[in-house]
Amino acid sequence: MKKILLALCLLLGIAQATPKLTFYFDAGGPVGGAYDSIVVNGARMAAKNLDINLKIYYSNWQASKMINNFKKALASSPAGIAIMGHPGDDAFSLLLKKAEKRGIIITSLDTPLPRAEQKYAPKGFGYVGTSYYKSGQALVKEAIKRNKTKKGSLALVWGLLSQPTRGMRARGMLDELKKEGMKTIYIEISNEINKDPSLGSPVFTAYITKYPQTKLIFIDHGGLTAQMENFSKIAGISAKAYYICGGSLSSATIHAIKNGYVDLVSDGQPFLQGYLAVTGLVLSKKYGFSGLHIDTGAGFISKDNIKQIESLAKQNIR
Repeated sequence: MKKILLALCLLLGIAQATPKLTFYFDAGGPVGGAYDSIVVNGARMAAKNLDINLKIYYSNWQASKMINNFKKALASSPAGIAIMGHPGDDAFSLLLKKAEKRGIIITSLDTPLPRAEQKYAPKGFGYVGTSYYKSGQALVKEAIKRNKTKKGSLALVWGLLSQPTRGMRARGMLDELKKEGMKTIYIEISNEINKDPSLGSPVFTAYITKYPQTKLIFIDHGGLTAQMENFSKIAGISAKAYYICGGSLSSATIHAIKNGYVDLVSDGQPFLQGYLAVTGLVLSKKYGFSGLHIDTGAGFISKDNIKQIESLAKQNIR
């Protein structure tokens, strides 16, 4: 960390004396999305601090669009590109070879690309985000401890197992629930709901109607987590009917936590993901640093600590 801070100070000192670098940055989801607004805010702040020309593109959480946007970014030959790893190592493999030949530095955030990172780390390829599998496990353990859930209770996991690496958080949830002796039902988040979480209300209502005995609900999607208060009200259930857990903070999720509709949120700190991904690209491009691997999964947010970070969340920092 000292090495990073020293290099960052060097960057800030000479930023105005060197030509601007141009980077492309994949925000992951749609324009104005709960997660995207925070991660983009971090990336833009880093670009401002380091005098970088930053171009943002949005992929609506669609793997195919992430690949297409990456191809377009490569065609413009920028100094570097920050990508989301959702499509997986295989999908990016040939494109990363092209980037290396052109001297374009690539790094990933939010979702790792383990093989790519291992291969291209000396060229600046790193990762800023959470360890998905471990964060899924940790959220389950914390929820069971706080809610004092009995073995044999029913839990719902609403996630993205179909995505190669991104799905590891849901896998971690499912494995930990089994280990803890819970019964589990899994629902895959559809492409339509992944893109527009507000469409998930009928799915949630149908599930709760069929399985009212559910004790724990795990939402592996920041946008869906932000909708849980609305979904619960539409389904006609009270704030304390279920112990609901999710990820990524937003204004809507803060409101849901304060009103009791969301009980526990895993904090992946997307602002840091955006800020440090751009910073890592600059360090590698200007000074030849190898890729940084930074775990931003710091802890949990609940009613117990929401007041401490509410003002920062409203500024799209937390």
